[in-house]
Amino acid sequence: MKAEAWAAARQSIQIEQRAIGFVLASLDEASLSRAVAAVVAAPRVITCASGSSGIAAMKLAHSLCCIEQPAKFMPPSEAIHGGLGCVQPGDAVIMVSRGGKTAELLPIIDVVKKKKAVLIAVTENLASPLGMEADVLLRLKIASESDPLNLMATSSFVATLAVFDALLAALIVETDYSKEQFALIHPGGAVGEKLNKSR
Repeated sequence: MKAEAWAAARQSIQIEQRAIGFVLASLDEASLSRAVAAVVAAPRVITCASGSSGIAAMKLAHSLCCIEQPAKFMPPSEAIHGGLGCVQPGDAVIMVSRGGKTAELLPIIDVVKKKKAVLIAVTENLASPLGMEADVLLRLKIASESDPLNLMATSSFVATLAVFDALLAALIVETDYSKEQFALIHPGGAVGEKLNKSR
């Protein structure tokens, strides 16, 4: 391996470490509180995003189900071909876009607002369509991506996961979600074995 490749690998981790620091510094208690309240009150949560943000949104939907907050990930391509029929008044729709103007998300934003669901946005661009239309805004702040080209969703992906994990942690405490509840719905794997060995 080139010496420069080793240096790039180490620099990537350093940049992502700083990105997590930016998330912590910019995390707003009032905004997070509104997001927690919206998720708890929602009959269901729909997460929606494209590309790497979509992968993060998919993981969030699974994590929410793990604490018994009914959730599903909806790919934008499915959303605009009828999938938005699942969105009902009072639902929470969590959308992610670093730039806040991803083309395939724009018609979805419009439908979510017309159907009177709560739009929770995760974006860096507060003046974007997503930022401006959001009922709740969880801000990203990225100095740079961590790949040598500064093009890939690297730091922004890690930062998005950090925001979602912060939301998850707050929800666990806010709802008093317990290990016993998790044990019931997670009988599989090493975690299920550990949680259910005494049952």
